[in-house]
Amino acid sequence: MSLVVVTTSPRVAPGLLSHAAWTALRSGPVLTGSADHPLLPYLSEAGIAVEVVAPEPAGLLDGAGEGDVVWLASPEGEEELMRAVAHRALAMDDPPAIEVLPGSYDLPGARMLDLVAVMDRLRRECPWDAKQTHASLVPYLLEEAYEVLETIERGEEAELREELGDLLFQVVFHSRVAQERDDGFDIDDVVDVIVAKLRRRHPHVFGSVTVSGAEEVSENWDAIKAAERAAKGRDSVLDGVPMGQPALSLAGQLLRRAERAGAPAPLAGDVGQGLGHELFELVRRAHASGLDPEAELRAAAHAYRERVREWESEGH
Repeated sequence: MSLVVVTTSPRVAPGLLSHAAWTALRSGPVLTGSADHPLLPYLSEAGIAVEVVAPEPAGLLDGAGEGDVVWLASPEGEEELMRAVAHRALAMDDPPAIEVLPGSYDLPGARMLDLVAVMDRLRRECPWDAKQTHASLVPYLLEEAYEVLETIERGEEAELREELGDLLFQVVFHSRVAQERDDGFDIDDVVDVIVAKLRRRHPHVFGSVTVSGAEEVSENWDAIKAAERAAKGRDSVLDGVPMGQPALSLAGQLLRRAERAGAPAPLAGDVGQGLGHELFELVRRAHASGLDPEAELRAAAHAYRERVREWESEGH
């Protein structure tokens, strides 16, 4: 005498079930409260009859008292129903055994499917989301990236999770916009490109290359990127550096790239005139000392902000 609750994930193709789940479903009788359960056509094809009933705890447990009953739970979850079943079972003198049997379950990353589905619906049904373009979304992309940076600087792990979600949404949004072009791409294409790139640039992980440590990994990375640039017809090590980024981080990235290519140090001397030259020289000095000029200036800015707040609190 038992009640077997078969659960399934809405992120897994409905015909894909574990062997244990198929065995339980064939043992019958099978009940469900979801007339539109996506698994029903597959069970019908397999010759398994499913009765759609009102999801009522008493009926489930009383039926299980007369024999084994299989309950096919809704893919969206039935937490309230299962809680009610548990409460009623505890009140019974001779409750049936209750087993929760996962028919399918999420793999890591499966929740991305939910985000893609939400974005697809927003693009179709929300007037604001429907009119956005790559260009109109740029300010939000930058804003979300800076908010991620700020939470990292503050060490706020709980907020970091939320801000990373906001940033991820921008990636999915741009992919959805691109999907509508005749020559466009979708989120799967975006993921496919980065997976291929990471595999290609980590031959010591996905190939047969052996490395002695992180320094050799970095050297191999540079060599692989150089080969990729050559294949794309890019001649300069500076090709691909985003010139639209903040000037301080731009100068630092240009110096790093040039140094890796073996550019002589004097090339960085007497760049520009006046204040621009002085600022670039400060960036060069920071780079030579192994410091991130952007991070250093941000730290100084944070310290200044605190000083101003203290001054304000004193009644000025």
